[in-house]
Amino acid sequence: MSESKVENGKITEYMGKRVYDFMRWRKLAGIVSVVLVLSSIAVLAINGLKFGLDFTGGTQVEVGYEVTPFIGDVRRQLDEAGYDGATVVNFGSERDLLIKLPPSVTEEETQVSATNQEVVTPIGDKVVQVLKAGSEGNVELRRVEMVGPQVGAELRDDGGLGMMVALVLVMMYVALRFQYKFSFGAVAALGHDVIIVLGFFALLGLDFDLTVMAAVLAVIGYSLNDTIVVSDRIRENFRKVRKAEAEEIINISISQTLGRTFMTSFTTLLVLWALQFFGGELIHNFSLALIVGVVVGTYSSVYVAANVLMALKISKEDLMPPVKEGAELEEMP
Repeated sequence: MSESKVENGKITEYMGKRVYDFMRWRKLAGIVSVVLVLSSIAVLAINGLKFGLDFTGGTQVEVGYEVTPFIGDVRRQLDEAGYDGATVVNFGSERDLLIKLPPSVTEEETQVSATNQEVVTPIGDKVVQVLKAGSEGNVELRRVEMVGPQVGAELRDDGGLGMMVALVLVMMYVALRFQYKFSFGAVAALGHDVIIVLGFFALLGLDFDLTVMAAVLAVIGYSLNDTIVVSDRIRENFRKVRKAEAEEIINISISQTLGRTFMTSFTTLLVLWALQFFGGELIHNFSLALIVGVVVGTYSSVYVAANVLMALKISKEDLMPPVKEGAELEEMP
């Protein structure tokens, strides 16, 4: 192997590029991954996800202030008025607020007058009356939307089903493009990433809504892309590099794609950090889910997928194209 440099029985340089011994730490990385996944499952079982309005149902009220309000004061006003569990976030400018009321608050509240006649007051008008009482300027009602609990449950179930279907399709795609051992590695990495992101949200008690669900699906796509790049290089090197063990070939492949993996993750995180700090509260959880997913996904493409390949004892024979019957006879003079 003239194009490689060997030290202490291991390839340390291949085709002029340094080869890092990633697989040296694969057992430790495997333990860390198992601990993180089991901890996430335990947190999900104990705390559960704090589903947002999109999944539980409830009412959204958009209001506009004449004078910029303090969100803490708005939340206190709503709590004192009996609207427990209300979520208040900026929507657009600092004077526009989006108020999310839980399903315990119905679309309309009934007040009984002195003559016992029922006067129906829309929930949006009730909220504006409460906010006007504690505001220096005028408060304008912009929009009121209600999501029924049945619609929310359907969105939750369909979203979960969508993630399961995505994982199954990924497994089939990778098995057809590479080999079934690669498909197990890819699905293990994707499952690892999704469970840790969900566990992170359950641990901190953050709202899990449709935007976070979209972020989780985006994490699946991002992690899969990274895993496919590494897997493609592993398959190529298994066919090119001679007299090398599977561990060395995986180290060569990861080292060759390391620059691309790092730059892709770094530039993606720059954008996500910008969204996190300057995008407003409305997409705060969306960007946070992607940040956690990109970090965990980068790790899993190096250690989880490759670890599974090592556990399944991937070999050169698994990736060699099948020899057709009679091919040997055709090659004879």
